[in-house]
Amino acid sequence: MKWKFALTTAISATLVAAPAIAQTSRDSSGTSTETAANGDIGVTDIVVTAQRRSENIQDVPIAISAFSADQLRTAGISSALDLGQLVPNLIAQNNTGLGSANAYYLRGLGNTESLATFDPPVGTYVDDVFLSRQSANNLALFDVERVEVLRGPQGTLFGRNTTGGAINVILRKPGKEFGGYLEGGYGAYNRKLFRGSVDLPVNDSFQVKVSGYWQDDDGYTINNITRQRLNDDDGFGARVGLYGELSPNVRWNASYAFIQADGENILNFDCDPSNPANCNGRFSATGLSEVPGAANFAGLGVRGRKANFGLGNKSATNLVTSNLEFDVARDTTLSLITGFVNQTQQFAIDFFDGRSGPTVAVPNPPIRGFARGGFTILNDSRSDQFTQEVKLNGKLGDNLIDYVAGFYYLKEENRTDFADVFGGSLLLGDRVLNNNTEAFAGYVQADLNITDKLKLTAGVRYTDETKTLSLIDQRAMCAVATPPASCLFDPNFFVPANGTTVPTRVAIPLRLRTGQTTPRFAINYKVNDDILLYASATRGFKSGGWNARGTAPSGVLPFTPETIWSYEGGIKSEFFNRKLRANITVYHADVSDLQTPAGIINPTTGVLSFVTRNFADYKNTGVEAEFTLVPTRGLNLYVNVGYQTDHYSINNRAPAFDQFGVQSVAGQLADCRRQLAAGQVPVTPNTAPAGTPANNAPACGVGIVTAQGTIATPVRTPDFTIAVGGSYDAPIGRYSLTPSVNASYHTDQEVQTANLSLRAGSITGPNGTFPSNPNSGALLLGSFSQAAWVVNAGLALNGPNKLWQLSVQCTNCFDEAFTQSALSNTTYLNPPRMWTVRGRVNF
Repeated sequence: MKWKFALTTAISATLVAAPAIAQTSRDSSGTSTETAANGDIGVTDIVVTAQRRSENIQDVPIAISAFSADQLRTAGISSALDLGQLVPNLIAQNNTGLGSANAYYLRGLGNTESLATFDPPVGTYVDDVFLSRQSANNLALFDVERVEVLRGPQGTLFGRNTTGGAINVILRKPGKEFGGYLEGGYGAYNRKLFRGSVDLPVNDSFQVKVSGYWQDDDGYTINNITRQRLNDDDGFGARVGLYGELSPNVRWNASYAFIQADGENILNFDCDPSNPANCNGRFSATGLSEVPGAANFAGLGVRGRKANFGLGNKSATNLVTSNLEFDVARDTTLSLITGFVNQTQQFAIDFFDGRSGPTVAVPNPPIRGFARGGFTILNDSRSDQFTQEVKLNGKLGDNLIDYVAGFYYLKEENRTDFADVFGGSLLLGDRVLNNNTEAFAGYVQADLNITDKLKLTAGVRYTDETKTLSLIDQRAMCAVATPPASCLFDPNFFVPANGTTVPTRVAIPLRLRTGQTTPRFAINYKVNDDILLYASATRGFKSGGWNARGTAPSGVLPFTPETIWSYEGGIKSEFFNRKLRANITVYHADVSDLQTPAGIINPTTGVLSFVTRNFADYKNTGVEAEFTLVPTRGLNLYVNVGYQTDHYSINNRAPAFDQFGVQSVAGQLADCRRQLAAGQVPVTPNTAPAGTPANNAPACGVGIVTAQGTIATPVRTPDFTIAVGGSYDAPIGRYSLTPSVNASYHTDQEVQTANLSLRAGSITGPNGTFPSNPNSGALLLGSFSQAAWVVNAGLALNGPNKLWQLSVQCTNCFDEAFTQSALSNTTYLNPPRMWTVRGRVNF
């Protein structure tokens, strides 16, 4: 079978290829080492903080992947997005249109929506400070100590919005000796980059670190309409880190970082839409120019500075972190962890390539080159977040109990000024969204060390969260004394009665409050120094919110929190005098009220709308295995494999319509099957006379109901993910040569909620005959993403004592193109092959 072949191929490749990610560390001089704790060659100890205290990764009863800065550099990983190439059951890609925003799907849980009323289920943390917004979470990993990826819910110690897991970035502390590095590079698409860091010790007890990076490129996509290059990845950042031992019992670790990203993920094609015979590159046909003001959105009535935006996406992040630690008693430490995050984002993105969206009737819309784009969203947003945590770590009863307890507070204020423009001439919406969040939480977790081998863990967290929403409609039709009921003003937020599905008017709440308890239970048994067995049950939750992309009040509907119980069992082990590390986890995730976003296109008008609902429950069962092998000095090999099987679970006894008049999935499924039985074809124009039922199967191919009348396959959950590779540090006299290869693979997957793809072959329905169909034939475009390998490779020449390095790397070396995302039948591809030559000096 295909998956057996893929797995065999991956393992075979590891055993014969030179490779890359053993668990290396850095010694006091800052160089890499593979020497085990006993002095022999083998995998090294990795210290992680997955349980909010420093522990050896092999002693932590959690599924966790950890990577040092050296490992990330060897593997060609320069941003948080690239972590998806290494971690089992993690799919990571840019949001459609946005290069600064990552959508992580971990064990099937993820979210592609970056609007501030939606929260990601995979949390991002920097030095224990939570980043609420997904709009700028594609962090440049330019000054990190390590990155930890915690798989599964982390609701007890990390809290809200970690139903899928957490990405934990730990920044490098200043060193006690003067030193640092400078690095410069040049690459494909005229890419230029610079990175550097310097440690500046003030005295023995206080140190400063200054770091920065800058990168610029022309972009890999050619726009033959505007003659501009798109999808560049420009940006710069700077960081000042402070570390002080203020007294024998007081330590302070703090930093300020500024990161600016200017990058897009604009719809592009591997063959030129204006010349399909030209398949040498990536191409776009939007008429929306990058030149500010060229589109004249103000001429449509768009208000605010976004009316002058040109095509592109820019984000800026100010991040302040502070951790003040006090040793208040023997084995007891009090930590005051403070964070402030300010993020801004400005973009104008055309999601339809300057033309209409594809449908069964018109699978390849003609190039129009609309100067304002085919479907363009303009966005000008700001988010301010303050967090304060008080954490206490300690021991009781002569090491009988290890505990961590604390209190957490979050205050977030968001303002989003955004507009939707369709077909270059129709202003669908222009509004200012203000939404705030305030959350309080208390938590405690304790380990009971029954014996030296057996440990029981129990913990609980309680979170009280309040969210508020307010909208101001800026369209000219709403700037009157008595605005129409369709205008987005707070008094208009209700669903009007229609006498059937909504018997009486229903108010839409503008304030949501929830209280959630998220416990964790675990048991682990240390068979010997090299083998740990564990099992756990953990609950987590993801915040509710509003479908704030609605253009009328009745469409801005709330959705409830998403909750999960996850059950895990695993083994962490080392063999052959620590030359082989094998960590394996099995899990079952049971999710209630899954929040699912969907983009729905009206096939008659072509207008795109967005909806997020708690469509169903969700089940995911899987296995994750991570193997690291260091058979001899300098040779590091790894294989990481993930397997998962999942499905939606709908309530067949749910009311036909909810309180807001939204049809249940069971009811929609039944309607879809009746429409298909009548010969209707989804995603085609409705030609039925006014006042009669539509004849284009409107219940099919939307939400989680497919065009074939079945419940959809959950998105971005390939059956298998595989990461395989390694590196070899070959000594050549005083020098060394380090080749590395890293490959990642995923099996087939769906990437659009309703699994809608357009395929070759005509189809006939009561409304006509159409040139494509949603059922069978050669794939044209849409949700289906075929299995793919992506291979990265590098070669580095290291000087004596690794004081300098010259390297060349390629990413996606074989230029594999596959579907990463789909939005209303459009297909977003992964980036093409790129190469970079770098020079680095350590001092």
